[in-house]
Amino acid sequence: MVTRTGDSTGRLMRYDPRTSDVTLLQGDITYPNGVSMSADRTHLVVASTGPCKLLRHWIKGPEAGRTEPLADLPGYPDNVRPDGRGGYWVALHREKNEMPFGRDSHLLAVRVGANGKVLEEMKGPKSVRPTEIIERPNGKMYMGSVELPYVSVVKRNK
Repeated sequence: MVTRTGDSTGRLMRYDPRTSDVTLLQGDITYPNGVSMSADRTHLVVASTGPCKLLRHWIKGPEAGRTEPLADLPGYPDNVRPDGRGGYWVALHREKNEMPFGRDSHLLAVRVGANGKVLEEMKGPKSVRPTEIIERPNGKMYMGSVELPYVSVVKRNK
């Protein structure tokens, strides 16, 4: 429902466990649905599901406190995780322009570089709606979904 209404009441907050203080970093985000720290620890990447985007929120440096678009995605993101090379894997719960009939496969995930460009696509059966994807140094990809009672493991071809 939130993706249809364009509700932008989502927030990015910082919690300090030592003091129990909560600080608002960014408000008015449309359906924030995953966050990841950049490899250089200068910014956070937030998956914004409704508009199919990744946002970059700077936490260090001259841009600290500013949020900007990082990537336009070909589908609705559900979590974002580091790829181990400075970029990110983003699970796509559904493609933007997915046809209900026709092709038997769709985009499951994309790998986005630190510059916001889509570097890789992972396709799979339409019956799979991932909510999480993570790549490990052993070359295996682990993909989960709230709709499935198991985690898929895929070995990358390098």
